[in-house]
Amino acid sequence: MAHPKRKISKTRRDKRRTHYKATAPNVVVCKKTNTPHLFHHAYVTDEGDMYYKGKLIIPAEEL
Repeated sequence: MAHPKRKISKTRRDKRRTHYKATAPNVVVCKKTNTPHLFHHAYVTDEGDMYYKGKLIIPAEEL
């Protein structure tokens, strides 16, 4: 295996790692149910109904 000729300094190492950062999730509020949820994800309201894009997908009785 190849070995580095010189030690990589902490500054140089950290400069390379500056692009590794977490991004905040896209949380939106449904206009119909006023429930916060992740963008492009189905979500369940307090009543137990499952919604996607503001439309009722599965009522609480079927869950």
